[in-house]
Amino acid sequence: MRDRFSRFMVGRHGNDQLNLFLLAVGAVLLILSGLFGGSAVGTVLTVLGFALLGLVYFRMFSRNTIRRQDENSKYLRARYKALGKYRCIKERWVQRKDYKFFTCPSCKATLRVPRGQGSINIVCRKCGNSFKGKT
Repeated sequence: MRDRFSRFMVGRHGNDQLNLFLLAVGAVLLILSGLFGGSAVGTVLTVLGFALLGLVYFRMFSRNTIRRQDENSKYLRARYKALGKYRCIKERWVQRKDYKFFTCPSCKATLRVPRGQGSINIVCRKCGNSFKGKT
């Protein structure tokens, strides 16, 4: 049985990050539709949930792998861009004991300076502006 499925999937796209995201959103919509019962909102959520699940299967069994890879790369770029601010906040939190962060007053770039240096002159690498800061 496993060999038959493996042969069936040859040349097909399979699963990727976009499919996993669509599957999770579809499952959440179906769970929410159960909470709303037989109301119009519940019906709409059910239809949307099953439509997303259908899209997941369509993408998984598609033979147009180049198009599916393009869709996935667009999704990954959008996700990376959307989560960029949170990633930066997390990095600053991890490095808070060793470094102090300053914002350049002219170009608003974030600058990282080692802690424990006292009052120093900080030069922005992006615009060349110089300002004082206490580390």
